[in-house]
Amino acid sequence: MKISGPREGDAILPAVACMCVAMVMLPVLNGSAKLLGQFYPMPEIVWARYAGHFVFMVALFLPKRGLRLFVTARPGLQICRSLLLLCATILFFVALKTIALATAVAINFVGPIMVTALAVPFLGERVGPRRWAAVFVGFAGALIIIRPGTDVAHWSSLLVLGNAACFALYQILSRKISASDSAETSIVYVAMVGLVASSIALPFGVRLPFVWWHWLVFLTLGLSGGLGHYFVVKAYGYAPASIVSPFGYGQLIGATIIGFVAFGDFPDGWTWVGAAVIVGSGLYITYRESRVGRQVAAGVARGSLS
Repeated sequence: MKISGPREGDAILPAVACMCVAMVMLPVLNGSAKLLGQFYPMPEIVWARYAGHFVFMVALFLPKRGLRLFVTARPGLQICRSLLLLCATILFFVALKTIALATAVAINFVGPIMVTALAVPFLGERVGPRRWAAVFVGFAGALIIIRPGTDVAHWSSLLVLGNAACFALYQILSRKISASDSAETSIVYVAMVGLVASSIALPFGVRLPFVWWHWLVFLTLGLSGGLGHYFVVKAYGYAPASIVSPFGYGQLIGATIIGFVAFGDFPDGWTWVGAAVIVGSGLYITYRESRVGRQVAAGVARGSLS
């Protein structure tokens, strides 16, 4: 007797578990980068992040997929999206040298909101007035955190916004490439292109770790980056984005804990207010997109029965 595979709902628990693991790994990645940024050149830190990511991805996927892992139907698009993530990484790591970890993560939450706005010109998606309103409210939340024109404002906040914009474009291109390439190929290309590009700049800034535990932080940097991105991909493979995405905001909890324990930073009240506004806007956009998706699916089902 043939046993059917698990239904989508049955995979919700693995999806949530994978996303929770990712939300532990990514703050560790960012915290490691902030710590190393106090002692080592940025090209070295970026290189270590992608070198570890590449080694982990190849070790994980190459035995099963072989050289097919590196075969892509759209190499130009893969390279472009990978370079966008590299730019996002550089901007974020540089910003972390002078801005609190939790504050940077909170501002970075405008990334999913930017995806909604950019999906109109790049993917031809239709966004209604309610979601546009949520987009503008989300950007208002970012302004609450940054507070331009005040003594609290810092130029690093603009770098985080640049990071969010690069990451939003990266996600848009990821949607485009998902129809032709596997998730494994896409995530390996991200690591491979990042490693090659960062290796070019590596000779301009290298300093060997001078404390033994700095070696461990460098290893943690690459491992947490690889694991974090891998478990995000796995989570979205198990369940729809409408279920998985809200758990991504848990990254703020990890960032706050690491920022306070390792660096003595704790977000002020306005940062929490702005973060709440951004998270609320993101959750509403996720809700509207899932509702529209269900309506479209129901329409298709009715059409197939007519």
